[in-house]
Order: sequence, then C-alpha cells, then structure tokens
Amino acid sequence: MNIIVKTTSGRCYCRPDTTWEREDKDLFSPDSVNSFLYTPVLFARICKAGKCVGRKFAERYYESAGYGLLLYAGDLMDGSPLSIASASCLDHTSVLPSAMSARTALGNAQEPFILYKDGKEIFRSGKTDTGMIESAISEASSFVSLRIGDMIAIELAEPAALADREAQSDADRTGTSMYRNEIRGTFRGEGLFCFNIIF
Repeated sequence: MNIIVKTTSGRCYCRPDTTWEREDKDLFSPDSVNSFLYTPVLFARICKAGKCVGRKFAERYYESAGYGLLLYAGDLMDGSPLSIASASCLDHTSVLPSAMSARTALGNAQEPFILYKDGKEIFRSGKTDTGMIESAISEASSFVSLRIGDMIAIELAEPAALADREAQSDADRTGTSMYRNEIRGTFRGEGLFCFNIIF
C-alpha cells in the first residue's frame, strides 16, 4: 500500500505504508530527530486500480475521503534533492484516520477541519473541494500505478514548525508541564485524532 502525496508545489511522491498511523498512538521521536514539521492534508482511499486516469473519470477511483496530517523530520528538511524523501519515511508520521466520509457527503460539511496543538488552533480548512482529490488522482496516476487500498493525500499548506526537542527541554528545566506537544484534529466538530509527540 502506497501513500501518494501531492505537495503544495504540485509534485508527487510516495510514503511507505510503515508511516501510516490510524490508532492515535503517541509518536516517540528517535534520538536523531530534534524537530517536526507538519502539513494538514485532505486524503482519499483508492477503491479501483488504475494508471493514467483521465480527470473526468477520477471520481470513480475513490468512495471515501477525510482529513489528516503529515509529519516531516525537521532536521532532514535541508533543501537537498533527497530531503523530502528522507524526512518522510519515519514510522507513524502519516496520520490518516480510519474515520472517513463518503465522497458525496464530504463537500456538504458545515464545520471545517481544525488542527490544534496543546489546545491552540494552528490550522482551519476552508470548504472541502473534492475536485482537489480528483485532480491529484489524475496527476499522480500518470507517474504511479494506483492500487486498491492506496491512499492519496493532498497537502493543504506548506510544511510548518510543529514541535522541537529544545522547547521540550526548556519546559522540563523550568518544571513547566504545559509543553505537551498534544496534537488534535477535528472535523464537523468531532474528534478525528489526538496524540502526543514525545522527545
């Protein structure tokens, strides 16, 4: 199973299935990773195999979609040609919840997708545009064969700083328990995921 990502710049790449997190498990950072970036995503599960899918047929290739979050190892995002690939392969960094909405219902949602860090809002989506998914399916399938069960995720914002070891250490030194790195996502006012990043 591939997790195919369309970045905000319009490029496509694949994350391994070992990055998929759907059970709200806390993320324990490896010692070599000192910071994480995040980008919110709109994602869909592929229900039909295909290659070079035409844009007008793309809606046939998914039945359900949802919102999630991709994490990148900040230390590895150095602008080099391989930085995206190396920063994207850490286990449990593709937070794509099992709770998804039917394709036909997704665009009618009145409540937005909202991301919180330690209770503070850090991202709010606009109206859901399923056309973004269909365009991404068409574009990605010109490079990658789609298989049943694959996920396609469209970044909704540029990667931004989310958590770092230094801030965690500062909180520990001062005895402050407020710096939890608790990450929570909601859609239609209901919880999608909630986990902690632990250094």
